Amino acid sequence: MRLKNRQNFWSGIMFVVIGAGFALGATSYSMGTAARMGPGYFPFWLGVILALLGAIVAISALSEKAEETELEHFDWKIAIVIIGSVALSGVLLNYLGVYITVFLLVVLSSFASHEFSWKVAILTGLFLVLFVWLAFIKGLGLIFPLWPTFLGN
Repeated sequence: MRLKNRQNFWSGIMFVVIGAGFALGATSYSMGTAARMGPGYFPFWLGVILALLGAIVAISALSEKAEETELEHFDWKIAIVIIGSVALSGVLLNYLGVYITVFLLVVLSSFASHEFSWKVAILTGLFLVLFVWLAFIKGLGLIFPLWPTFLGN
């Protein structure tokens, strides 16, 4: 067998590792049954499915029909922008509230795109703030600080 599609192979391996990690991590929680799911049930099966799909993608890269590709150079700047904006959002959530933090997360992570546009970033940020409000605050009733703490709300 010859590795023809390196990009699919290594992304498949990445999914196998992440999926196996989640499945193994979920075993420390109560599983329950399909009728009465415990806290470990969903992450365990999601990890198993992710690992299986990753294995399928990795194995398909070895097929004779696979398109021959090489790995592109990994862009560390993009990874740092994405991971940094997510980490910053985690730090700022309690201080700035959900609305401003989600908006900042979207706008800052948009800088990772090669086709960055202020208009698209701002519109996407506003849409995601509305989605978070509808899904998590109104829909699920989760309690988050909505506005900055220094405003007194």
